[in-house]
Amino acid sequence: MTQQIPQRSEAGMGSVRRLHSKNGTAWAEAGSGAPLVLIHGVGMRLEAWAPQMAALCASHRVIAVDMPGHGESRALPESSGLEAFVDWLSVFLDDLRLEHVSLAGHSMGALIAGGAAASFGKKIARVALLNGVYRRDATASAAVIARAREISKGTIDFEGPLLRWFGQECRDSEAYHLTRNWLSSVDPKAYTTAYTAFATGDTTFADRWPQVCCPALFLTGADDPNSTPAMAEAMAEAAPAGYAVLIDGHRHMVNLTAPDDVNRILSDWLTLEEVNR
Repeated sequence: MTQQIPQRSEAGMGSVRRLHSKNGTAWAEAGSGAPLVLIHGVGMRLEAWAPQMAALCASHRVIAVDMPGHGESRALPESSGLEAFVDWLSVFLDDLRLEHVSLAGHSMGALIAGGAAASFGKKIARVALLNGVYRRDATASAAVIARAREISKGTIDFEGPLLRWFGQECRDSEAYHLTRNWLSSVDPKAYTTAYTAFATGDTTFADRWPQVCCPALFLTGADDPNSTPAMAEAMAEAAPAGYAVLIDGHRHMVNLTAPDDVNRILSDWLTLEEVNR
């Protein structure tokens, strides 16, 4: 099932105070109740979830994390692949004694969330992948791997991602300028590690979706050229309790450029009953 959502506008983002786990992960939280864990994408920081934290904390304990090597979180070894990022999340959940969580990830965070849903069993109550990638075709795969190689050589292009992530109408927006600032301040070595895992991780857990029985939301911008609607729909088709939602007029940073819609969709997803497993 695929839903099409009309375009809406962005909302402001603010800074948040971080806490730190014993294993070096930085996080922020708001609200109380059942836990919802949010994982951002490559080059971002937990502040990228500020609109969702502000809205969803009314009903949940919302926990946003800095991915390894981003924000204030300790980096993983430079050779780490997607599986190591999934293992990092498992350690973080154990550190906070979170035994049953709803989990949402954006972009690289979506790959981590998908790996967690495939690996953590009943610990994951429901999962949401925002702008997730899935089985890139040969052309897209070659392009992203080439970008990863350039990044590993020290050539980091921050303008290219912004052109892919935002429509022309968003390029004077707060979301655009915040995203640019986050990208330009990320640690280069950590960025290389995460981007390489992102570039090569789109098939790592791809075969596991038929075994993921929890409610699974696959949301993307209808105009996202890389985390495409076709990918969202294919994952939704593969997951027993999966469904896809597309937001018209938006691209990759949909949780910032269309926060009202994303918050509403996530609120609905959080009410879905769990499947007995």
